Amino acid sequence: MAKILIALIVFGVIIAIHEFGHFIVAKLCGIRVNKFAIGMGPVILKKQGEETEYSLRLFPVGGFCAMEGEDDASDDPRAFSKKSVPKRMAVVVAGAVMNIILGFLLLLIQTLLYQTVVTTTIADFTYTENASGERVSTSTSESCGLQVGDTIISIDGMRIFTDTDLSYKLQSTENDRMTVVVKRDGEHVTLENVTFFNTATEGRLDFYVQAEKCNFFNVIRYSALNTISTGRLIWASLIDLVTGKYGFHDLSGPVGIINTIGVAVSMGETIRESLISLLSLASFITINVGIFNLLPLPALDGGRLLFLLIEAIRRKPLNPEHEGMVHFIGLALLMLLMVAVTFQDIIKMAQGNNPPDNTTSASDTANPENSSPDSGSEPVNSK
Repeated sequence: MAKILIALIVFGVIIAIHEFGHFIVAKLCGIRVNKFAIGMGPVILKKQGEETEYSLRLFPVGGFCAMEGEDDASDDPRAFSKKSVPKRMAVVVAGAVMNIILGFLLLLIQTLLYQTVVTTTIADFTYTENASGERVSTSTSESCGLQVGDTIISIDGMRIFTDTDLSYKLQSTENDRMTVVVKRDGEHVTLENVTFFNTATEGRLDFYVQAEKCNFFNVIRYSALNTISTGRLIWASLIDLVTGKYGFHDLSGPVGIINTIGVAVSMGETIRESLISLLSLASFITINVGIFNLLPLPALDGGRLLFLLIEAIRRKPLNPEHEGMVHFIGLALLMLLMVAVTFQDIIKMAQGNNPPDNTTSASDTANPENSSPDSGSEPVNSK
């Protein structure tokens, strides 16, 4: 029960932050907000403010910020439709921006809990010992030209910012031989036909990376880069979904997400480890929510932003009835998809198919000795 409660709180906070973004920017732009709700369905708690009704609703699967003149005509000078296009754009994207900022803050806290910052600089290669106690390399990338001290810049054209990128690229690519760009002695060096393979484990992870002690600058930098890496991973997952690499059965809705959060909470052996696991997943989910909402689809923030861009180009608004109909149809289809995915999540839970913990974290690649094997845990996919 405690896991479910924690999961509901985490999911509720992510939604609340998103809607608060819309709310606060709308207020700053002088737009009248009629209702601000966290959750959907029947009202549990309600309070009427000076002009806004605040409510907490039964189902923690969404929320809304209802502004005057958002979906219909209004003569109120403070109506959403009466404001300039830039102000309306700011309101529309504010929710997604808040989610991404929240993701950055969660990753920052997670990094501080690790007390180390993982780099992409090679500290050592994997090896074993023979019967005589001699060190025997099990790394093929070392024989392909990689050296201790090399900082990996890119692999097959993909810019490598963090250990998350390393893990994702090495496990997602189908190429056995890769082009790797490294920074060596202050210069960029290109290595062709590099094979990553650990002959002892028969996996691709055949090197260790360096870790640094936390300080103000490297924590901020790493958290920001990890936010970028997570966002890029989500985009890649969305593309994989569209291209058919992932199917409907790989999607998860609110029920599945809450179940996954509950699993993450139970992963650690200590409170600190459980908190790190929870922060890792929560940061991924909130960045996912932000990016997904910016997709140019009806009923999503990205869909509204697209209509505003069209209005800016045409220099006159579109027919509000036509725009409203498009968003209504989009919302109906989105609700239908959510019902179908939720039904699938419930079936998975009934069958005991709990999602595995496959988040990528700094602890996978660093140990207190400042170097460790890049475990390459597969990053969480957008479902």
